[in-house]
Amino acid sequence: MNKDNVLKQLSNSGIIPVMRNMNPESIVSIIEALRDGGLNTVEITIEQKGGLEAIRAAKSHYGDALCIGAGTVLSEAQAQSAIEAGADFIVTPIVSKEVIALANKAERFIACGALTPTEIFEAHMAGADLVKVFPADAMGASYFKNVKGPLRSIPLMPTGGITLSNLGDYVKNGAICVGVGSAIYQYETNAEITNAAKAFVSAFQLARN
Repeated sequence: MNKDNVLKQLSNSGIIPVMRNMNPESIVSIIEALRDGGLNTVEITIEQKGGLEAIRAAKSHYGDALCIGAGTVLSEAQAQSAIEAGADFIVTPIVSKEVIALANKAERFIACGALTPTEIFEAHMAGADLVKVFPADAMGASYFKNVKGPLRSIPLMPTGGITLSNLGDYVKNGAICVGVGSAIYQYETNAEITNAAKAFVSAFQLARN
């Protein structure tokens, strides 16, 4: 999936589930529940055992019908492994110029984590396609609005502590999409996951409109 298509997918989806502690045995079932709720983009973190295998399993099952990101990428080696596993985009929690360079060389979309205005600008100038403002809840939606003002040309995705009650503020303040953690997928049944996804999608669309 090329970079333009990934950006379009992220923007259209609006909600990006950040999925931790995933494994290849259960990943398809959970993603199917998210898809039933209206989502076709996910981020699967790779810092734990099973993350890369989960990406491979999901990509093998869905192909280009699902946009899959590899999250918590901290090094060039991890980025390369994620690309080889089939990830459509790479997500870091930090500003890593080495990871940005590798992703760009491989023509993979890269969302780079940053918090301060200087970090956000540096990530953008280094070649990040999107900057993940993380941890968003440490500063709040008003901080996001203030940062977005002078940096309005840089696409931003707040992640960390995003809930149904506050995501609207981030979207109204300029977020093109938001990263949402366990609040959207950590339930006992697929029906609960689907209902959570629908609620987040509705909240995002309401705020955007």
